[in-house]
Amino acid sequence: MYQDNRKPLSRPGRAALVLLALLLLWPMVAACGAPAAPEATADRTGTAAASALSATATPAGKPTATATRRATRTPTPALRPAPTRASSLPTVRYQDLPPEAKRTIALIEQGGPFPFERDGIVFQNREGLLPPKPRGYYREYTVITPGSRDRGPRRIVAGAGGELYYTEDHYQSFREVVR
Repeated sequence: MYQDNRKPLSRPGRAALVLLALLLLWPMVAACGAPAAPEATADRTGTAAASALSATATPAGKPTATATRRATRTPTPALRPAPTRASSLPTVRYQDLPPEAKRTIALIEQGGPFPFERDGIVFQNREGLLPPKPRGYYREYTVITPGSRDRGPRRIVAGAGGELYYTEDHYQSFREVVR
């Protein structure tokens, strides 16, 4: 009767077929309310995940063994400019922040994607340095520290009311970001 002379699809061929299927199905998934395409979520200076992940490369261009970064989308507070100062903490002007902190703030404002899995988790304010608020009010985000083999000590903490706080010493002190 019928003889099948077709060869099985090679691994690269299967991968190409899966990629093609994903590209064809993406518009339908996006129309159902899924997150936007990665190129639509890049920050104003380029792709957020790519620029953040390149910070872990060694001089030879190989990633470090301790890299824990993963581009993720996490719920973020709806940021709006805080009308007045939210605390009596020292301040830092937005334009005086390091460029990595400005990139982190841009990612917070656009809702990600964030370079670290833990970005966007609840900041509990155990140190009590920020104004007291209910649990879940504050979220923390990593500020890339060049040369660090891990997340480093720098963070932006965002309040649900739109206020931003910067720490460069892993929560030992904070400065309120003013624009």
